[in-house]
Order: sequence, then C-alpha cells, then structure tokens
Amino acid sequence: MTNLKLLINNTTSDTIITNVGTDWIEVDDTLDYFIFTAGGSGVANGNTIPSVTLLNRYAVQLDDTNIVVVPKYLLADYSSGILKEAKLAGNQNKRYAFGVRFDGATASEPVLEAWDDTNMTTVVSAALGSGTPNLSWYKAFCTTAGLPGVDWPGIPLAGAGISNIVLLNNGAGALTGATDLYFNFKVVIPGGYLTPSLQTPILTIVYTTN
Repeated sequence: MTNLKLLINNTTSDTIITNVGTDWIEVDDTLDYFIFTAGGSGVANGNTIPSVTLLNRYAVQLDDTNIVVVPKYLLADYSSGILKEAKLAGNQNKRYAFGVRFDGATASEPVLEAWDDTNMTTVVSAALGSGTPNLSWYKAFCTTAGLPGVDWPGIPLAGAGISNIVLLNNGAGALTGATDLYFNFKVVIPGGYLTPSLQTPILTIVYTTN
C-alpha cells in the first residue's frame, strides 16, 4: 500500500521539500488541525495553541459588501502544542506552500477534496457553498507543475464533482513511484455573509492503490 504525508512549509522560502533552507512540518491527521484566521497577538506562528476566547478575538472580520480573503493559515501542532504557520499559503503567487509526499505508486491520480465530515457524504455547510459547490469558500490550485499566478482564482473545493476537486499531479494521472506533489490553498469569504460561525469542513486527499 502506498502511504502519504501532508506537510506545510513553515518558512518563506518557496522551494521543494528536500531543499536546504525550508522547514516542512508533517501534519498528524489524527491530532493536528488547521486554523484559518486574521491572526494577532497569541494567534501567530510560534505561539501556544490558543483558547477559544483568543480565536474569537482574532477571527476574520466579515464584510457586508466586499469579499474577505483569510490572511493566515496556521497548523495547531498537537505534539509540540505550538502554532506553525504555512507562511506561503493563501492569496500569494507561491508554489510550495503545501506538500504531499507519496512513498510509492498509485492506481489513480491523487485529488484534493473538501467535505462536511470524515464520512465524505455532504457539502452543505456555508464554507462549502451551502449546497452549491461552485460557491465554496475553499479554493485550491495544484502547483506541482508551476506557480498559481497573482490573485489566482483556484478551484472551489466541495465534494467529488469534477469541477470541485484539484488533481494534484496536474492531470498527469496516477503516480509511477515515490513522488512529492504540491498545492496552494486559500479561504475566500463572500461579501454579504454576516453570520459569524465556526466552520469545520474536512480536507482530504483521495487516491487508490493496487
């Protein structure tokens, strides 16, 4: 069976996992979680995992007219109890923000998806478009083959529909051996959404093996 590791680039050096000068942090998919936030004192890279009170204080401020692009993408690293920022994530023309390391071949191309829960059955939460996948706030772009571009629109992630998933091998198909793939990700909240709430969709990478 082929296994994967999801990693975040905790530096501002836009280079691959194996290059000197980067610090790629492995994500523990059972204990770690992501915090998408405006950031601030106590909710920043290197701080201890914050309380709900702090998270609320530095939550993203909604706008009745303009879209809001979430500026900070933090990993709550359970093993260290520390926040670690994916410093190249978000609305930046950066290629190496998130890495997916495969230790062998796959039978299908790995794809990035977003769902309401771990059962991967529904996409009705507000963050995933309230039942309209193309309105999902979660945007991603495969950067395995190149940069996403300035103000990249990305693909709205919601469910398994072909228009709402990201092919992580840039459409080149199944992996023939151990490989590192890359993507960038951002959250874009539409103007006029004025109901503060905790949104907890599940990001997942789906593939089959022989």
